[in-house]
Amino acid sequence: MTEGVRPLVAVLDYGSGNVHSAVKALVAAGADARLTSDRALVQEADGLVVPGVGAFRAVAEALRASRGDELIERRLAGDRPVLGICVGMQVFFERGVERGVDTEGLGQWPGVVTELDAPVLPHMGWNTVEAGAGSRLFRGLEQERFYFVHSFAVQNWLLDVQPPFPQPALTWCTYGVPFLAAVENGPLSATQFHPEKSGAAGIRLLSNWLEGLGGATL
Repeated sequence: MTEGVRPLVAVLDYGSGNVHSAVKALVAAGADARLTSDRALVQEADGLVVPGVGAFRAVAEALRASRGDELIERRLAGDRPVLGICVGMQVFFERGVERGVDTEGLGQWPGVVTELDAPVLPHMGWNTVEAGAGSRLFRGLEQERFYFVHSFAVQNWLLDVQPPFPQPALTWCTYGVPFLAAVENGPLSATQFHPEKSGAAGIRLLSNWLEGLGGATL
């Protein structure tokens, strides 16, 4: 891409709640961000963001109903960057178990989304994270806090990555128990927290992701 050109980011519109704040945050971070369900645009964009709010089952079903799962799979197969947010992170795992309901996820990563063992749920508010070794998302943000709203998370990382493939960068947070706050694994990255609700730190994190797209000077 030409230096100074804003990278084009598609925010997948598949019916998952209010996602306009994510679009605004991406624009503030330096993207040409568009909320869209246009399949050609989703494939051609420099980056794809998959937001998600609510229940794991509802998000997974909405993605499949809109064939969003196919779009995500096609992008990842072509090594095209994808970023999941909140339940948009959770659905990349194999399964989600909520209130006794066991739902199949998109299966990009092994693992199960389960309820946090904490005295008060949901986990709502600001919390610190332990950025994973080699993280690009958290470059310059190692001491920052991010905004969480969730009761469920992945508490065990099960993917065994062997050389020559690079090790994923795993970022953890603790609320009652340790859980995955973010994963960076090849073209697929995801955060359990909401960057778009995390103030300047969240904008900087999105900017770090945009730089990885080979896009604009930010």
